[in-house]
Amino acid sequence: MDEFDYIIIGAGSAGSVLANRLSAGDTTVCLLEAGGPDRNLFIHMPAGFIKTLANPRLNWLYETEPSEGTAGRGIPTPRGKTLGGSSSINGHIYNRGQRMDFDTWAQMGNRGWGFADVVPYFRRSERRIGDGDDTYRGRDGELVVTDVDRRDPVTDAFIDGAVRYGIPRGLDYNGAVQEGVGYFQRTIHNGRRVSTARAFLNPVRRRPNLEIQTGVQVTRIVFQGRRATGVFCRRDGTQREVRARREVLLAAGAIASPQILQVSGIGPADLLTDIGVAPVQVLPGVGENLSDHFGVRLSARLANIETINERSKGLPLAVEALKYALLRKGVLAQSPGIAVALCKSNPGLDYPDLQVIFAPASYKESAVYELDDFPGMTTGVWPMRPESRGYVQARSANTGDKPLIQPNYLEAEADRHLLLDGMRLARRLLQSQKLSEWYVHETSPGESAQSDDELLNFARERGTTIFHLMGSCKMGPSQDAMAVVSDELKVHGLEGLRVVDASIIPTAHSANTNAATIMIAEKAADMILGKPPLPAAPV
Repeated sequence: MDEFDYIIIGAGSAGSVLANRLSAGDTTVCLLEAGGPDRNLFIHMPAGFIKTLANPRLNWLYETEPSEGTAGRGIPTPRGKTLGGSSSINGHIYNRGQRMDFDTWAQMGNRGWGFADVVPYFRRSERRIGDGDDTYRGRDGELVVTDVDRRDPVTDAFIDGAVRYGIPRGLDYNGAVQEGVGYFQRTIHNGRRVSTARAFLNPVRRRPNLEIQTGVQVTRIVFQGRRATGVFCRRDGTQREVRARREVLLAAGAIASPQILQVSGIGPADLLTDIGVAPVQVLPGVGENLSDHFGVRLSARLANIETINERSKGLPLAVEALKYALLRKGVLAQSPGIAVALCKSNPGLDYPDLQVIFAPASYKESAVYELDDFPGMTTGVWPMRPESRGYVQARSANTGDKPLIQPNYLEAEADRHLLLDGMRLARRLLQSQKLSEWYVHETSPGESAQSDDELLNFARERGTTIFHLMGSCKMGPSQDAMAVVSDELKVHGLEGLRVVDASIIPTAHSANTNAATIMIAEKAADMILGKPPLPAAPV
């Protein structure tokens, strides 16, 4: 039976960071990943993310339950199944979130999680290449963050049109002010994806006190009394136990982390009874409070201009492939989103509440992520802080059975109203005077959709996840009946067990979740090792 100081469950955005930081000293660390190594070409080629979305070797291929908000559809929900986790299959976007996000965490009773407290941990992980105020930005970390290096006239015109509409031109949305429009920052360097596996695991994988095991699915956490002492796991059909002398660290993400807790006897009493698991600790919030960004794409046909659509087929694609192979440049080195507008639905708001992304590309209605045969452009829009909440529930005591996932998209009336505002804004931005010389007509949803009911029906029928699931193991004080972990990320009522991933985010986060998840792991590593927190930033 193997024994280590720390066991980390999941080698994703959080687990890779934890493995790096905890193994920097003399403690022994075992990192368990259910997926395989990250050797697939499409992981590392930025445009290859499209090929990972349906690959069962790289993706858990989850699907949400049907709901009224999705017109009775189940929504495919990708989650990474490889070293680097979802950071190996995501859209590369680096977006930390707003000051208000983290200050709200602190106001909910989570000490040390305010904006000034977390900025130093964002800075520690980051190696920013490009402009930015070093009060906020890091220059010496492992995670390389770069600017889009291939600008084009259509995207320039979109940005200029948004500025003319009244959205300020953004300087650095990961700095002092998030509001504005401009090109994305992304985790791409020299034409390759910077996943957390590449940034944090690869440089340290030869440390003698770090053992990385792939193809290992944890079946449950083991307890002696109220203390977590290890895990049972399965590899190639063989079950074995791995023991932890100090702590078990659950970093499997917003879907798998609550499922693993539930099959281990931690969760709502009725659910534990239903799946036939003896309770270790009844915590009604395990799996609850699930949040996600639900977005809608609007597209238009263009003429007399070249877009990514034409560069991605036939001879032009062969040229792009050669350009990528020789220079690591071109459309294959790009992220799917090129520009972003972080904007307010109402000018009286203190902070943006809508995210609009833009790409000089458009997709066929009949196929997932298959580009149109004509020049096109697309915006995607979503409320940044949705109020709808859902849940994750284990269907059985077997972690090999995919859990039930119900985000309850658009259940909250406020989300429906805000999404309508966003769709109308996105439509106006596509029809700006700056884009008018190329604009032909709207292809999706089409100009016939004008009323609130027509647009909302389109959103229900065509809207989809933005891949930002969070909140299902909520962080909060023990007085909060739905809190799962404390502000030290310790599971309430138990010893030797923490949750460290996006599932602990207590409220809907206003940004893409990868950057925040890395920050959570950075901060957790100091807590686990008993180090004092980094000094608060002067922000």
